Amino acid sequence: MACRKFVSPKLAWTMLILGSVMAWSQGARAQGGAPLQPAQTQAAPASPAETTPSPSPAPTTDAAAQPADTSIGSVASLQGGASVTRNDATSALELQNPIFKGDALQTGADGTLGITFDDETTFTLKPKSRITVDEFVYHSGGSDNAAVFNVLRGTVAFVAAEVAHTGNMKIDTPSSSLGIRGTTGVVEVPESGAAGGVSIKLYADADGRVGRIEVFGRDGAQLGILSRVATGFAVRPGAAGRFSAVPLQISRAEAERDRAFVRQTFAARAVGRQFNVQRRSLQQQQQRNQLRPNQQRPNQPNLRQPGQPGQRGQPLPRPGQPGGSPRPELRTVPGTQPLPAPGAQPPRRQTATPPTLQTAPGAQPGGARPNRPALQQQPGARPALQRQPGALPSPQRALGGARKPPEKKKGSSR
Repeated sequence: MACRKFVSPKLAWTMLILGSVMAWSQGARAQGGAPLQPAQTQAAPASPAETTPSPSPAPTTDAAAQPADTSIGSVASLQGGASVTRNDATSALELQNPIFKGDALQTGADGTLGITFDDETTFTLKPKSRITVDEFVYHSGGSDNAAVFNVLRGTVAFVAAEVAHTGNMKIDTPSSSLGIRGTTGVVEVPESGAAGGVSIKLYADADGRVGRIEVFGRDGAQLGILSRVATGFAVRPGAAGRFSAVPLQISRAEAERDRAFVRQTFAARAVGRQFNVQRRSLQQQQQRNQLRPNQQRPNQPNLRQPGQPGQRGQPLPRPGQPGGSPRPELRTVPGTQPLPAPGAQPPRRQTATPPTLQTAPGAQPGGARPNRPALQQQPGARPALQRQPGALPSPQRALGGARKPPEKKKGSSR
């Protein structure tokens, strides 16, 4: 007799499940599909209170990246060719170009250049002239203003302004150093430099005032003082390498030529003043942009992330919408009807039926007056006139007047 083996139900269910899994995995591999990975539990989004605000990055603007403008003057007039050498690089000059400390300015064979500085000190260079701006410090109303210019060659006219009045202004030449005390003058340096002799001349300002020019040697010794109009010195080398200041004999034609050159400098100063006002306004605007490149304070976190509701261009969610505040629960006052749901038809208004009027016994329905008894006519009284329907009443009765008595007939007697 064959022996029957009994398999427990638990073992049968286990084998059935394993077989189904193996069959399903082989079918998936045959179809070329990758086995499924266990699903990852998605983290619940953090509540707004738990969101850590991230600081907004500081924007990099062009104004913040550019260095501060430290220009001290502008090109006020230009005729022909002129150039500037700055940081070992030479470039052509144009009208209204800014001028910086350390610039070397030069004109070509046909060039005439006018430069106006912040204090309105102005230089005009004739052709084949060259000067350098060695120092320039100017503060409006300050007492520590200073400026140093070096005339290397050519003919240069100058008009001193605030720096010479409130501080120290000097003009160096190959053979001398000039202390300018608020005046106008002309400096000529030949191509040969100090060996050919340097000429220094004094002229009146635009308002007619005459300042002073103190002439010193390169060793610091004072060589002379110019304080009269159309006077000058020729600084020439002397014995033992020293220089001496020899008075100049300025002819009338030379004086007229110098005064025309000085008037040209006055005109350049008037134009350069306007250019400097525009340039300083632009400097102040750039400084304001650097101080506040963004309206937001530094190190202040941005409480609103890009794309969040409430930012510009993002509408605020309405109550009841995702992301908005929950819709408030409406409560009705006892004795009042609740508001209808959105989209439902409002209930019809019921009107009360007026009560039925009870008529008294003997009265007519509808509130009509009861029938009155007919008036009995007195004996001997005149019968009442019957008025036809639609006839108008008598004008006397309509006006309330008295009734006119009948007229007596002629010949009748009572």
